[in-house]
Amino acid sequence: MNIIKKIFITGTDTNIGKTFISKIILIKANKLGYKTGGYKPIATGCIKTKSGLINNDVITLQKYSNTILSYKEINPYSFKFPTSPNIANKNNIYNITIKNISRGLSNICKKANFIIIEGVGGWYTPISNNITMADWVIHEKLPVILVIGIKLGCINHALLTIKAIKKNKLNLIGWITNNLKKKNKFNKNYINTLKNMIKKPLLGEIPYIHNNNKLEINKIKLKLPI
Repeated sequence: MNIIKKIFITGTDTNIGKTFISKIILIKANKLGYKTGGYKPIATGCIKTKSGLINNDVITLQKYSNTILSYKEINPYSFKFPTSPNIANKNNIYNITIKNISRGLSNICKKANFIIIEGVGGWYTPISNNITMADWVIHEKLPVILVIGIKLGCINHALLTIKAIKKNKLNLIGWITNNLKKKNKFNKNYINTLKNMIKKPLLGEIPYIHNNNKLEINKIKLKLPI
């Protein structure tokens, strides 16, 4: 029986590095021989093109998936404005439901055996007027990796997110720190505090990387259960 691995990537906030971490995990899984696929069911802040709305995060997932997937397979719901999906989906143009999002995941599961699923915003981001991204993750019982953007407020955001994940009896595989600024005299203090307070494994510490420098990216080490 072909075992399909699925991991949901969430963050302590928006613009925290979920796509970058997803990219690194996909690269690692590709090297290990998995048939990989990325899935970002909902994307906001898209650019209007002749082909329709395009999101850079989705393009990245498509590029680093070694399974051939169309843009729409990776991202069934795209919105122009960079805001919460329930707000971007003005007048409920798209019927975003747990069932419809799960259908998209099931389709990718037919083609890939290692799937990285990237959330939108933080854990409780509303995707309609009555459901959040977390509701879908709970429905699918997906294991979770938390990306913590290291900045003021990250400790509180991280602990609250972890508490919510635990409350719903989901498997938090571990957490990854991402240094968002080149210099911050309190970064080490933030990370050390998180190490003391979070009982789940620290899977990796991402240094500040200027303009996605390839040499620096190649040095990144992540401890992942794959």
